[in-house]
Amino acid sequence: MADQPSPAEPPATPSAPAESFPRQSARTARFTCGAPRAFTVTPDGDRVLFLRSRGGADRVGCLWSLDVSAGSAATESTNGVRLLVDPRDLLSDSGEELSAAERARRERAREASAGVVAYATDDAATVAAFALSGRLWVTDLHTGTTRELPSSGPVLDPRPDPTGTHVAYVGRGALRVVALDDARGGAGQVLAEPDGPDVTWGLAEFVAAEEMDRHRGYWWAPDGSAVLAARVDNSPVQRWHIADPANPGSVPVEVAYPAAGTANADVSLALLGLDGSRADVGWDRAALPYLVSARWTAHHDPIVVVMSRDQRTAQTLGVSLPTGAAPGCRVTVLREDHDNAWLDIVGGVPAMLPDGRLVRTADLDGARRLVVGEQPVDLGGAHVIEVVAAGSGGILVVATDDPTESHLWQVDADGAARRLTELGGCHGGVTGGGTTVVVRTTLDRPGSLVQVQRTGQRRAAGAAGAAGAAGAAGAAGAAGADRPEPVQIASLAETPCLQPQPQLLTVGERDLQVGVLLPSGHSPGTPLPVLMDPYGGPKHQEVRKAHNLWLEPQWWADQGFAVVVADGRGTGGRGPDWDRSVHHDLAGVTLQDQVDALHAVADRVPDLDLRRVGMRGWSYGGYLAALAVLRRPDVFHAAIAGAPVTDWRLYDTCYTERYLGHPDEHPDVYAENSLLGDAARLERPLLLIHGLADDNVVAAHTLRLSSALLAAGRPHDVLPLSGVTHMTPQEVVAENLLLLQAEWLHRALRT
Repeated sequence: MADQPSPAEPPATPSAPAESFPRQSARTARFTCGAPRAFTVTPDGDRVLFLRSRGGADRVGCLWSLDVSAGSAATESTNGVRLLVDPRDLLSDSGEELSAAERARRERAREASAGVVAYATDDAATVAAFALSGRLWVTDLHTGTTRELPSSGPVLDPRPDPTGTHVAYVGRGALRVVALDDARGGAGQVLAEPDGPDVTWGLAEFVAAEEMDRHRGYWWAPDGSAVLAARVDNSPVQRWHIADPANPGSVPVEVAYPAAGTANADVSLALLGLDGSRADVGWDRAALPYLVSARWTAHHDPIVVVMSRDQRTAQTLGVSLPTGAAPGCRVTVLREDHDNAWLDIVGGVPAMLPDGRLVRTADLDGARRLVVGEQPVDLGGAHVIEVVAAGSGGILVVATDDPTESHLWQVDADGAARRLTELGGCHGGVTGGGTTVVVRTTLDRPGSLVQVQRTGQRRAAGAAGAAGAAGAAGAAGAAGADRPEPVQIASLAETPCLQPQPQLLTVGERDLQVGVLLPSGHSPGTPLPVLMDPYGGPKHQEVRKAHNLWLEPQWWADQGFAVVVADGRGTGGRGPDWDRSVHHDLAGVTLQDQVDALHAVADRVPDLDLRRVGMRGWSYGGYLAALAVLRRPDVFHAAIAGAPVTDWRLYDTCYTERYLGHPDEHPDVYAENSLLGDAARLERPLLLIHGLADDNVVAAHTLRLSSALLAAGRPHDVLPLSGVTHMTPQEVVAENLLLLQAEWLHRALRT
């Protein structure tokens, strides 16, 4: 695109009242279309890059740039925001085509949008690289000029080197590098190519992307001279075949799926020089096979974290680069950590400060604490969720002392910490060059409020404004008139056609966090059937101060239910002891907390009819829903189980063995947590829903439970979704699935 300023966008407007919530939610991809995300602050703090589609029903992501100094206090100014890349201008009428590898990558990342869905920049943010339709593109971030580079695709995960002279990418399993000023054409230099049909370089293996939140497999050296790259050999991993029964002529898709107790991919590391050199990074991969993370710093050699398969032991390794005297990579154990249950992976750590101190987290006194060097940092009792940044400018941390909220903390080099965000919401952000982007959600406004704070930019006299009152200001740590005025990055997402009214409660002897929603206009004294609507699984919280989380539960309430959403033990936000309560007992602990939450809410909220209680859920929530009617029919009278795990031996190694151990060592634990042995106990209505293209929780889970129920003579319903993965992004499916579930549940509970 040329570098003209984009026209001012009209404000987002609500859809016509006649449109139903299921239709609007499906059409807008659950109100994510048009919302800004994926922020990058340039090192000078002058610009913020971000992704956003051009409207509330537009799924095509575009790359934008905000000039911080040109923005107004209330919103983006016309001159402050520039559209850099619109994929429709690049692809013309050809449309976007995704390779199987890119579709799999997006499934792991839960990425449902189109167009530019990810990008990377050099250190100075002069150039951005991205993949589009399997091709390699780069944008000059000063001029806004975008051009295609020659590649051997389909292109995956392109990244400029820190100096902005080369772009690396993965194509057909090989790691390649293209010089930005190379006029010779061609697909670039091959740094490493597969030495077998099941080998890839520079990509994350299945369990890393699905369970470790590591979505990349190579890391540039700070000077751009070399790449630290993962070699993944999937040949040890068993092969599963996912067919499309609706199209019997289609060849089944073969996937390498490491189910619990079976072999993982073999992952190793090598330092690949642009001069053609290669030096392997060696560690005890038999004892510590999981590559958790790798990162460089500008002042030190790389640090790598590796972990044992049982996830009870991890080592942080320092990697010394080859020299003339020592041509190989020497590895030093910087620290080793152990836990009797498992070690959690915390985003952003370990990291290294310029002075050589290690930034990490440690479980101390029942909380997850930030530790710099050997000194714990006082965050006022808050549990660390992730470390956003750690460098010469200090450390930016997301932490919580209230499980319904999260906040940004700034930690100085001397360990002094201050909270940057105000109470009443969930916060995240990025920082750079004295500029901080704060993303805030609250209960009282749709979507997220995104504000950009520039240190030293003074507020106009008397201009408190809605933006200042919203609480994202404060990233500079100043107060009153000295606090800089924030710039708001507008969301173009549609306004939902309903307004959720959750009542957040703390209930029971374990202080369970619960949200309760009643039908709009409910008349007190009218008994309501109850719908429990949890996720309920480890590390995932639903009861949060985030407006859009409550949209679908409110729709269910408006169908005539009292909806209860409960976060039980293991769901996060309460410290390591809370999380580890589910060790070897996912079923018993998480189900009991749903029962306790239901009864505690009924004691405090009138009109809940405990003779008509249903549960619905997806993924772990689906497992919990099926578990509810199988084991507690005295409490739960119907269940809808979407994409449920029914036999943990069919789920992946990293997640399952973290909580239940190895199936060969703990067969009794797996039996107790499986649903298959409970099939003969079913006496309540049960609807099983599963996407037949799901490669995460494969359809075999539902089919095996259905077969066991049939063998036991237990009636049940099954709804197969042809061509649907674990995400159900298709509009027609997303809309009608809600309507069908509501109709089924009303019949099952005879409401």
